[in-house]
Formats: sequence, structure tokens, C-alpha cells
Amino acid sequence: MKLVIVSGRSGSGKSYALKVLEDLGYYCVDNLPLSLMPALLEELDGRCDSVAISIDVRNLSINSDQLEYRLNTLKQQYDVTSFYLHSEDEVLLKRYSETRRLHPLNKYQSSLMKAIKDEKSLLAPLANIADHYVDTSNLTIYDLSDTIRENLFGAVPKELVLTFLSFGFKHGLPREADYVIDVRFLPNPHWLPELRPHTGLEQPVIDYLDEQQTVQKLYQQMQEFIQTWLPQLEQNNRSYVTFAFGCTGGKHRSVYLAEKVASFFQAGNHKVEVRHRELE
Repeated sequence: MKLVIVSGRSGSGKSYALKVLEDLGYYCVDNLPLSLMPALLEELDGRCDSVAISIDVRNLSINSDQLEYRLNTLKQQYDVTSFYLHSEDEVLLKRYSETRRLHPLNKYQSSLMKAIKDEKSLLAPLANIADHYVDTSNLTIYDLSDTIRENLFGAVPKELVLTFLSFGFKHGLPREADYVIDVRFLPNPHWLPELRPHTGLEQPVIDYLDEQQTVQKLYQQMQEFIQTWLPQLEQNNRSYVTFAFGCTGGKHRSVYLAEKVASFFQAGNHKVEVRHRELE
């Protein structure tokens, strides 16, 4: 089992780092005491290939020797990688001032800056033994995401999932859609009695729409649009993007186009999912 341990100063990006790992397929647990880690890993062993756990200063109640011993013990059983996220004092002070969140140690100290400095001292043992020490003072969340991916995989994998969804407007808009393409202006097989019982997955409807110039023109334009902007979507550190094609009932035109565009990108070795809401 792969185990990633995320620790670091509060406000340095631990929560976001855990979200990145979750998107990469890790089973994530936030703020778990070290004493409970062996029991959790034993429970998950055999059920999960990849686990990520964040450690909070409030759950760190052992000295540096005990900490190093426990981590070395884990490394004998699992494939362990540890990250320590750091940010400069002034950066953390600004972040807490802007968000008005309470620092974990603030209730024990007279000032926010003292809580920030005390936390740094308490976490020093973790900082000294971490495999990857990441200073997030000047990093955007996208930079942090890339840094985590690079340290785990040696490169930034582009695993953007393209979802092509068909739906019917008369049943409402799909909330998960990033882009909605209204295809109700296209020729409608519903008005042909011999095609009405079929769907956009069936050959009679496919043959009919293959012959419609307006349908093919829209298909070409959607193909070109997605191809043009896909690199920018990938660089934006998205995990997935959903293109929703909508016709009146969600049975013919939208199904046909979702399938046709999806097939094109699937042939290009992209990660593709297809869903037909009204046919499910």
C-alpha cells in the first residue's frame, strides 16, 4: 500500500494538498492522531492501494525520537512518502488575517503571531524528517498541485476526464454541466414516425443524422472547439470537464452528438466518459 503523510504549518495548504491527493485516487483522512494510524492502515490494508493522512499540530503529542521511530516502522510495512508544507511567518499572518480563521494554537496564546511561531517549533521534528519540504509562500494552489504530482510521479500527469452528457431540456438542465450545447435547432428524428421509437444509439437514427449537413457542421465545430481549448483546461488543474448536449427530450439528437464527439476524443487516447441522462 502507498501511504502519503501530509504535515506542515497551519495555513500552508495542507487541506488543499489532501484534495489533490483525493483527486489522484488516494483514500484521504484529515487530522488523524499518530497513535491511531497503525489501526487505520491495518483496517484499510487490502481494501485501498493508496492512502493519504494529514497530521495536525494538535495531534502531535510525542517527542522527535518517538516520531522518527514510528515513521520508520511504517516505512517497513508500507511505501511511505511524506510532505511538509511550510510558509513564512508574515505570509501565514496575512492569510489568517484575510480569512479571519482561528489558528489551531491561537486559543492557547496571546497573539496570532506567537501561535504561528510556536507551531513552527512544535512541528520542527516533522520538518526535519520529511521526504519533501515544500515552501508554499509564493505558490498558487495550481503550483502546489503540480509540485505534489511531480514529487509523486516524476511528472505532472494530465488525467483530465472528458464527460459527454446528453439530456432533454424538458426534464431540466444538468447541474454538473460545465458547458451546455443546445441542439434543439437541428433536424428532429422525433417527427419521423419510423424513427420516433428509436434512440440516438440505434442505427436508423444514426444513419439519418449522419446525412444532415447542419448536424455534421455542429459536430465539426464542437470537435474543433474542444481540441482548441483542451490544453488550457488541462493546465488549469481540473480533474474533469462535462460537456452537456441538450435536445427537447434527450433521446435522439443529444444522444447522437454526445456519442459522436466522445468517440472522436476516445480515439485520441483521452480519458472519456459518456452518459445519457434520459436513457438511464
